[in-house]
Amino acid sequence: MEEWLHLVTKNVVVVIDAMALIIVVIGTVEAFFVGLRVAFPARAANPAFRAVLLRYGRWLVAGLTFQLAADIIETSIAPSWEELGQLGAIAVIRTFLNFFLERDLAELRDPDSLAPLAPTPPSSAIRGKVREGAEGGK
Repeated sequence: MEEWLHLVTKNVVVVIDAMALIIVVIGTVEAFFVGLRVAFPARAANPAFRAVLLRYGRWLVAGLTFQLAADIIETSIAPSWEELGQLGAIAVIRTFLNFFLERDLAELRDPDSLAPLAPTPPSSAIRGKVREGAEGGK
């Protein structure tokens, strides 16, 4: 009975890992091609590129979540403390990656953080506005 459980669990882990791989590959390909498309023209690229990064981050979080699920299932049949420790370390690393990725995605979602990526006007336009302000004050 135990051998059957080990076999089924190992196969389920392989399937879930394959799902995670597919999710990450699809997200990466999509981000690559959509990112190239929104990179031109450069003026419109910043807000659109943020959206691409946000969507790509969601794909990566989903992939990491599937991998973590596979690790959790795999720990249920780990025959040795060494394998259990390795899987635990992998789970901790993936959890931290997921946490920091989620934090970065929250920063991308925050509308107040859009300002640093907004295109800056040419320096001649800034000088003209400064001159207009100085002349208006005279």
